Amino acid sequence: MATNLTAVALNCTLKSGPDESSTDLLLAEVAAELRSHGVEVAPIIRVADHDVKPGVTSDEGDGDDWPAIRRQVLDADIVVIGTPIWLGQPSSIAHRVMERMDAFLGETDDEGRMVSYGRVAMVAVVGNEDGAHHVSAELFQAMNDVGFTIAANAVTYWVGEAMQGTDYKDLDERPETTARATRMSVRNTVHLAGLLKGSQYPGGE
Repeated sequence: MATNLTAVALNCTLKSGPDESSTDLLLAEVAAELRSHGVEVAPIIRVADHDVKPGVTSDEGDGDDWPAIRRQVLDADIVVIGTPIWLGQPSSIAHRVMERMDAFLGETDDEGRMVSYGRVAMVAVVGNEDGAHHVSAELFQAMNDVGFTIAANAVTYWVGEAMQGTDYKDLDERPETTARATRMSVRNTVHLAGLLKGSQYPGGE
């Protein structure tokens, strides 16, 4: 059982406000599974409810809400990115989050490590078309580039049949295959986060 681990989840749905979101539902299931492993999970952040400015720095000036979100990301041991699939791609908001994390490439601690080192990333994807593997691959690569670590099988997803309109939130019951993927991805992510919390990456160039 993990101890003293914390997690934050960023919901990159395009919907703002109180509208229902299938991404939110899957992230809530991930959060519940994380809590079952003793992880303290912050309230899910729906990025569309915040004014995250375009750019690749950690602070784009007046009115930029990213610095506060960035602080929560860096305060967590586990960072979960949830996104719907649009045109086979991560949402534009997920891309915006990745662009803002680009700043980590130039932000290091006293030992030359990116400020994001030691944090483990996980991905949750929902959509009504094929593309979950492509979406997770894009996010995994981006997050690894900016210093996050990826556990084995660190994605859970649900995709419906092509050319139909049923959303994950509309299902009468949750598919066991998705529930199993959630359990496995969380288990592996928590395990890796615990190891890194006890033994950080070495510094130096």
